[in-house]
Amino acid sequence: MGHFNIVQLIIIWGPPVLFAITLHEVAHGWVARRFGDPTAQMLGRLTVNPLKHIDPIGTIIVPAVLLLLHTGFLFGWAKPVPISPRNFKNPRRDMAIVAAAGPLSNLGMGIIWALVIRLVALLYPTLPWIEPLIYMGLAGVLINVALLVFNLIPLPPLDGGRVLVGLLPRNAANTVDRIEPYGFYIIILLMITGVFNVILMPSISWISQLLLPAGFLP
Repeated sequence: MGHFNIVQLIIIWGPPVLFAITLHEVAHGWVARRFGDPTAQMLGRLTVNPLKHIDPIGTIIVPAVLLLLHTGFLFGWAKPVPISPRNFKNPRRDMAIVAAAGPLSNLGMGIIWALVIRLVALLYPTLPWIEPLIYMGLAGVLINVALLVFNLIPLPPLDGGRVLVGLLPRNAANTVDRIEPYGFYIIILLMITGVFNVILMPSISWISQLLLPAGFLP
């Protein structure tokens, strides 16, 4: 996307990023509501209005810095949707399913954006101005696959960690659960050292290539 200026890049990446992080959180809240926890609904978080979910750092500053630095990788997050597991009939199982809903929503959005690319590509010969929509679809695939893979890391407080806690025997789950207060610092350390790139990028690239039409390489 090197031939686009910064304003065009913001326009291309903005909607996919906002949808990816907003619907990720809405998915958590919606599934929690299905399992008996109305907390997110009561706080007005079961909405696709991004203003209800924006985190100034994760939704605006981090993606903007990555975009300005031309890192080739965009990432972000929204305010977590509040969940009260005590409202679940089976807290460990239900919390694991609620946690899985976020990454699964990103997989679904990645598939939808890939279909958008295929649709608009059919129109491309007659509508040259539709090229930005193709790149927006590409951005949608990449950001959603990145969120899918990142959030499935089995480390609390990430969704993958919560899924792991729900699957493990209780004693082992309690051990993993105790990592959560330090999870954020572990994530930052892994990012700074580049370990995440080594671990995540092959999976992100592989899944993206499965979704994208031939010739669209991330």
